[in-house]
Amino acid sequence: MRMTREACLRAVDGRDRRFDGWFVTAVRTTKIYCRPSCPARTPQSRNMEFYPSAAAAQQAGYRACKRCRPDASPGTPAWNERADATARAMRLISDGVVDRDGVPGLARRLGYSVRQVERLLHTELGAGPLALARAARAQTGRTLIESTSMRMHEIAYSAGFSSLRSFNDCIAQVYGTTPTALRGRTHAGGDRGTVSLRLPYREPFHPDSLFGHLVATAVPGVEEWSEGAYRTTVDLPHGPGIVSLRPAAGHIACTAHLADMRDLSAAVNRCRWLLDLDADPVLVDSQLARDPVLGTLVRSHPGARVPRIIDGPQFAIRAVLGQQISTAAARTHAGRLVRSLGKPLDHPDGTLTHLFPTPEALLDADPSSLAMPESRRRTLFAVAGALANGTLDLRLGADWSGARTALDELPGIGPWTRESILMRALGDPDAFIATDLGVKTSARALGLPGTPGALTKHAEAWRPWRAYAVQYLWAAGDHAVGRMPE
Repeated sequence: MRMTREACLRAVDGRDRRFDGWFVTAVRTTKIYCRPSCPARTPQSRNMEFYPSAAAAQQAGYRACKRCRPDASPGTPAWNERADATARAMRLISDGVVDRDGVPGLARRLGYSVRQVERLLHTELGAGPLALARAARAQTGRTLIESTSMRMHEIAYSAGFSSLRSFNDCIAQVYGTTPTALRGRTHAGGDRGTVSLRLPYREPFHPDSLFGHLVATAVPGVEEWSEGAYRTTVDLPHGPGIVSLRPAAGHIACTAHLADMRDLSAAVNRCRWLLDLDADPVLVDSQLARDPVLGTLVRSHPGARVPRIIDGPQFAIRAVLGQQISTAAARTHAGRLVRSLGKPLDHPDGTLTHLFPTPEALLDADPSSLAMPESRRRTLFAVAGALANGTLDLRLGADWSGARTALDELPGIGPWTRESILMRALGDPDAFIATDLGVKTSARALGLPGTPGALTKHAEAWRPWRAYAVQYLWAAGDHAVGRMPE
């Protein structure tokens, strides 16, 4: 969404929180940039400049407001809604690809030249990949300063800086203060492998069906619901981790236990992706509410989010395991796979004992050891093979169109499996599972067309938000996926 100067001025004048993350407001007289909703006194319009990203404002010489913390606002919804190269690049930069593989690595993942990537990002965001990655490192550094007792040189290394000096210089430029002064305003503590922080989102936010779905489909050994929090193991670039996510007033309380603190940025990014926290619910709900039937569901519980998965390849395997069987049976099959092929954690926590098996681990297994019909076994190994050799890419930042084509070419992948993967593994907001039993049952009960063909035709008016319509239909049934767990 490209906003005009007039639209930006209206958002700032109204302190409209819906636009936090869409752009930042920079004030020439103070050299500070803020969220649109910043509670500070609104400056005169002639002194305001608007930038599409915090990185662009930082490059122009502005530092982050200490009051509204624009660097910690919800992310731009466009990166989750769009499938073009710029959106894919932003998803990958947020996941730390530039820090790990450099700009050439980012370009390779996108299938573009370095020059093309630079031009794309500068055109739309006013900053290149290095500046965008630097802004992300600054935010990671601030999070570690404020929420851990790590030493500053350890924080600099963990946040991805090449030296303590570059870390100090970046913090001074971005926040207008020193790392020590930032820590002096907080109460850092806790062990060095643990970080607790708040994950913001745009309101409204309805957590029941989101967490209900994650817990109802949770794989034993990998996911659990414990004391009001969804917890899961996660395979991160530098080692395993466990994240805990608890719905709270106005935010998600996140605790990450990491083997390597360099993975903090990736862990936070994947948690936000998992819970769809960067969505714009007002935009989504305003379109879905136009439907006379679906509108009733939207108005009764606005702010639905689509439950995703931290690891795309993992969900593809889980989707095949769940073909034509109940949710409980799918969990049982996946749990067996985890126990036999998953990598055990060095330090299990509660019922969390393993990482989910990789496609390579599955390919090394004896097919006869998997208790399932032969046809499904063939599909499972075909999917694992395609993931292992790169024919099918379901990693964060993958091309949705290419993934759809690759899935259609695999044996045993029908509409239900394909759309489930596109929705939950890749985050396609328009994926539509018209053949899902829960969707069909709720549709009939509400007076909507009950056959997949007729429902798909009716759902044309819901585009491009059909995945959110699926979530509302799931929540309307009496299945556990629609309820917050006990």
